[in-house]
Amino acid sequence: MKKQDAKVLNIVLVGVLAAMVYVVTLFRFPLLGSKVHFANAVCLLSGMLLGPGLGGIAAGLGSALYDAFNGYDFINVLITFVSKFAMAWVCGLIMQSAGKRREKFDRTVLASIAGALTYVALYMLKTYIYNRFVYGYPLDTVGVTMMSKLIPSLINALAAVVAAPIFYHAVRPALKAAGIARGET
Repeated sequence: MKKQDAKVLNIVLVGVLAAMVYVVTLFRFPLLGSKVHFANAVCLLSGMLLGPGLGGIAAGLGSALYDAFNGYDFINVLITFVSKFAMAWVCGLIMQSAGKRREKFDRTVLASIAGALTYVALYMLKTYIYNRFVYGYPLDTVGVTMMSKLIPSLINALAAVVAAPIFYHAVRPALKAAGIARGET
């Protein structure tokens, strides 16, 4: 593939995955007092398919656009971009380090767990900082609020960890057959 064609392909893949993240975020369903969506799974899929950098951009961009179009302020949009970028970046980094072992299911699960936990940790950090320092809540209130957000976050993380490897192993063979799979070593 020519260098120019590869650049265009990368832009298209980032755009498609960012759009998928955005659209999947629109569809949520209730589960155990939480709302589960598969946007985090698509963020992880972005890291798996595109690698840490481009996957992070796709995940961050799709999620940030969702927040921007749904009335969140610039700071929250930026925080969303950074945290979703980090999720896909960690996942993509682990997949990239796998080389030819990237086809193994356990590697995709490990990458998904690491990426999902990265996001949960960053989300909990944001929750702590906002509640403690922006809103000025007392520490005991902050703890209760964080626990109430941790459970839904872990439910979404679990859904993403289950779904992302399945999505990856469903899509990767087609991309490989088309000659556009990244990370061929």
